[in-house]
Amino acid sequence: MLLINNSVFISLNGLAGFMLAANKALATLPVTGYVVGGALFAIPAAQFMKRFGRRAGFTLGSLMGIAGSGVCALAIWLNSFELLCLGTLTSGGYNAFAVQYRFAAADTAPADFRAKAIALVLAGGIAGGFLGPESAKLTKDLMWLPFIGSYISLMAFALVSIGILRFLQIPNIKPEASATARRPLSQIARQPALIVAVTAAAVGYGVMNLLMTATPLAMGHEQHPFSAAAFVIEWHVVGMFAPGFFTGDLIKRFGVLRVMFAGVALNLVCVGVALSGTDVMHFWWALVLLGVGWNFLYVGGTTLLIESYRPDEKALVQGFNDACVFAVMAVSSFSSGMLLHANGWTMLNRFSLVPLAVLLAALAWMAWVRRTRAPAVTV
Repeated sequence: MLLINNSVFISLNGLAGFMLAANKALATLPVTGYVVGGALFAIPAAQFMKRFGRRAGFTLGSLMGIAGSGVCALAIWLNSFELLCLGTLTSGGYNAFAVQYRFAAADTAPADFRAKAIALVLAGGIAGGFLGPESAKLTKDLMWLPFIGSYISLMAFALVSIGILRFLQIPNIKPEASATARRPLSQIARQPALIVAVTAAAVGYGVMNLLMTATPLAMGHEQHPFSAAAFVIEWHVVGMFAPGFFTGDLIKRFGVLRVMFAGVALNLVCVGVALSGTDVMHFWWALVLLGVGWNFLYVGGTTLLIESYRPDEKALVQGFNDACVFAVMAVSSFSSGMLLHANGWTMLNRFSLVPLAVLLAALAWMAWVRRTRAPAVTV
């Protein structure tokens, strides 16, 4: 249900922003509002669930999704760009709570199954990948103004998620006994595993958001119809989450760093395809590769993150990680429309090579740290 919401927002928010914005360079600001909302609520969401439990937090997030989508529909009716941004900001709270689903899965899983549990939860996004863009196509012109029907449909999907939560038994985040005092975040954040985990998740999400947000606008500029853009986004979301059925196994077999290196490689191939042409299939291949690369980096980063904190530090570190990711996403989504408007699709893709190079260096550093710290083998 969350990913139906996300994929519809991906398909529509930039176009709705373009329709309402006086300055077309700000067309992706509603997308940024969604991400900023996630950043603002990331740490409060983790702390709320620590105090009141997972289910209460997930339910509150869904209620924020209902409220935010309602405000977005009202914004279209009133022709208010500012109100649209407020609506997406509110809906970002839904995402801030719901991205904790993967951590809830990790809480319930034994140590040797955590990577697969995280990946399988993300695999649920396959349904969102298909149902979201398809519902956007069906509901885009269903009401008297474009997009109103789509935003109203999101209220229904979020309501369904609340119904599903009534049947779930999700363990609370409870403080656990520790032989040592809880470390301050400044100390935890100096660990190589946490640095690389946060960098991987932030860069993976940031690059994906940069290119994904601009794709419907770039395809519109190339005179491709909305149905083609929805088709590309649909398969992009499938690329993001279908690997969830095997990413955990790959991590277990080859190691988390190798899988993350593969994620960077797929992102680089994505950029190469995007630079080679602007036909629908160029966009399709680029976005599918981008989605799979994101999955490897996000699952890998989450798995690596779990290694960096003690049980009584989990809420603090999980909230910090998601806040960093959302902050990078906010910058990438805001700059996406401006870079596309000013420099075009080609330069936007070339720009994405910079953060990918930074991540590649971080992974190489982590591999070196692990190799030098490995215990000597006695023969």
